[in-house]
Amino acid sequence: MESNYRVVYDKFWQDIKKRDPKEITAARALSYSSYTRQFVVMFFNEEYIVDSAKETIWRKADGYVPDVVATIIILNYLAYAQPLPESAPNWVSIKEIPGGMIFYSAFHKTAISVLIEAFGHQTSRLMTAARSLGGQAGPFGDASVVFRAFPEIPLCVIVWQGDEEVRANATILYDPSIELMLRSAISIDLGIYLAGQLKRLAVEAL
Repeated sequence: MESNYRVVYDKFWQDIKKRDPKEITAARALSYSSYTRQFVVMFFNEEYIVDSAKETIWRKADGYVPDVVATIIILNYLAYAQPLPESAPNWVSIKEIPGGMIFYSAFHKTAISVLIEAFGHQTSRLMTAARSLGGQAGPFGDASVVFRAFPEIPLCVIVWQGDEEVRANATILYDPSIELMLRSAISIDLGIYLAGQLKRLAVEAL
């Protein structure tokens, strides 16, 4: 594990352990067993077991251990759990999230460009790749899909198909409330993670 991720990883586990699990379950759509000291978290349509005693995370269905990026995202979701204010659904780009502009160049290279490469000239592949992640068809672009990274955190992937005259394009939109649930850098990681998973699923479907 890279050193910067290790620091964040250790901090999030300690932050979770310091909190009353009832505070976390009251603020997030998840469950907790005081007997096993385990949370059950929905992450992209899959249940994950978060064991705060052993500091381990695995997928309930098959025991799969998520990669370091997914692990950090899940830990951040728990560590930052606070009640959310009422707000109307909305979509914003990463540039509109506090701190997002700082990371935009890297985000475009590692998320947007990945989506354009995978789906920009065959947008029909997006929905096929999205199904196993719980994606639902959206109303934007030539193809768009709305995902629930967590029950309270939606993301929308949009692709515009390119041809000989028009360049393909893509974007990932967030609900503004994400700034209250994840650090800015982790929000970036979430978009990069989703783009990578969609590309992987598209390749596997070929």
